[in-house]
Amino acid sequence: MASSRLTWNGFIIRWMVALVLVIATFNPTNYSLFGWIANTSINSDPALKTLLAVVLLIGFIIYLRATMRSIGPLGIGLLVLLFAVFGWVVVVYAGADWLTGDILIWLGLIAVSLIMAVGMAWSHIRRRLSGQVDVDEADIG
Repeated sequence: MASSRLTWNGFIIRWMVALVLVIATFNPTNYSLFGWIANTSINSDPALKTLLAVVLLIGFIIYLRATMRSIGPLGIGLLVLLFAVFGWVVVVYAGADWLTGDILIWLGLIAVSLIMAVGMAWSHIRRRLSGQVDVDEADIG
């Protein structure tokens, strides 16, 4: 039986996939699905745009479903609050001169991807912290 232990590499991989999903969907540059659709005609490459949209939708459903099941709305709210207060602390102690709209968007995208990664890895993290195992489905065969 393979080990289901979460490693730092496992978390980083989950986070990188979430980051790719978020950034491929929207970012301040024109290199995203949103930028591609907004800056080209609707009749330009509709099959490719639809394919990318469906692939991203599947990825988001997998990540968001796992996140909702593992940490739920309260956990998501607490993580949003944590990132908001962390941002407040950075602004208070590092100043706000360097913060532009684009930087705030990038920080928000990173925060969303981190929330999704925590949601994907939460069962492993919880087991490490508490010693309790989460079981959603029984493998009866």
